[in-house]
Amino acid sequence: MAEQLNVQLVAVEEKVWSGKAEMVSARTTEGELGVLPGHAPLLGQLAEPGQVRIKLPGGEQVTYDVSGGFVSVSGQGVTVLAESAAPASAASGN
Repeated sequence: MAEQLNVQLVAVEEKVWSGKAEMVSARTTEGELGVLPGHAPLLGQLAEPGQVRIKLPGGEQVTYDVSGGFVSVSGQGVTVLAESAAPASAASGN
């Protein structure tokens, strides 16, 4: 079994999504960030408006529109702390 990331997407008032993923992508103020298992620890500020894309085991992808916040990568996984997060609509591609 391939190595996977533990991912949590948390908005101010609720846990939005939590689970295993193969990759997480997000746009930060420093540019596009792609996180795979084994990524070096980092803390980045999410760009506004932004999206977080989570590639699930098996290839399916879930996408959330996010506003404000940070992405944290550690040895335990990836945590996205956003001011707000909602499932992306099909029309909201960046």
